[in-house]
Amino acid sequence: MFDRIKAALSSLTAGLTQRTLGDEELDELLGQFEVSLLESDVAREVVANIVSKLKEDLAGLRIHRSVDSRSYVRIKLSESIHALIANKATPNVLELIKSKRSSGEPFVIVFLGINGTGKTTTIAKFAQMLKNHGYSVVLACADTHRAGAIEQLAEHASRLSVKIVSQKYGADPAAVARDAVLHARTQHLDVVLVDTAGRMQTYRNLMEEMSKIIRVAKPDLKIFVGDALAGNDAVSQAKEFLSFTDFDGAILTKSDADVKGGAALSIAYATGKPILFLGVGQTYQDLVPFDPDVFLDSLFSEA
Repeated sequence: MFDRIKAALSSLTAGLTQRTLGDEELDELLGQFEVSLLESDVAREVVANIVSKLKEDLAGLRIHRSVDSRSYVRIKLSESIHALIANKATPNVLELIKSKRSSGEPFVIVFLGINGTGKTTTIAKFAQMLKNHGYSVVLACADTHRAGAIEQLAEHASRLSVKIVSQKYGADPAAVARDAVLHARTQHLDVVLVDTAGRMQTYRNLMEEMSKIIRVAKPDLKIFVGDALAGNDAVSQAKEFLSFTDFDGAILTKSDADVKGGAALSIAYATGKPILFLGVGQTYQDLVPFDPDVFLDSLFSEA
């Protein structure tokens, strides 16, 4: 994963080998680094932040002879990137659910994002994760527009042996979410996972629909699901959903196939919200917590 960013970091650190970092040399190397980051689908504002901070840290600096310049640059790069992705207040989802369960009320999570990002499959993976930790789950099919959406979620529910609440196509999505919450409350289930529509071609109606679902279901957590391979499109989508829903965090799907690696950096920076989990495969077990330190280690493993 993240081969393009790793290559950009490695190229920069290899280029900065002089004990004194002159302005002309630094400008040239940072210019090349900037292009590499942009080609890795890192959002322009993120690139500007990283490059500006690096130039401030490195310009005219004379590194002591006892210090390896490549190691020094790696440290400064790591600090800049860490500040972008690790200064978010990351909710511990399992602890939040545990706390809510003690009150006797179900914990409600609404999943947001456009069609095609793997949102429904991600919900199924999330349900499996919760089951693995001993929580009971009900799925709510509040996507009542996309052909096959109800059947797709129902198939996942059957495979996972969890309950699904749905209505017919064209029904009010907020009513489906409400029914699922009521079902969870009466059946003493722990968590409600709400699948929603993502029809960008009817953008205004979609966002109004999302807002209504949130008003009715009163979710404890709102999670944006983005496709890591969508690059800057995923960042734009995240910004749009944030403006209407103020989601709490994001899940990036298809991260195992992401050779560029820019989506995680960009979404965290552009939205101010943490990356919560990564989808890293096709099975129900392939949902892993996002760890900023592990992410950084992977980026600098060859830099």
